[in-house]
Amino acid sequence: MRRVLFMSAMVAARHNPTSKLFRNKLVGAGKNELLVIVAVARKLLTILNAILRDKTPWQPKTA
Repeated sequence: MRRVLFMSAMVAARHNPTSKLFRNKLVGAGKNELLVIVAVARKLLTILNAILRDKTPWQPKTA
């Protein structure tokens, strides 16, 4: 499970606009790349838990 979450976080940090913005903010603050990926993974888990709790489909944030 950890491997899947880690790979999802790497892909999201590169291709998902919300996760990409979050990643860039952390990298800009001088955070380590591994720490950034773990933070993105944790954010993905939080989003997934909210989706399951509310029983709603994924809705990307619009700027």
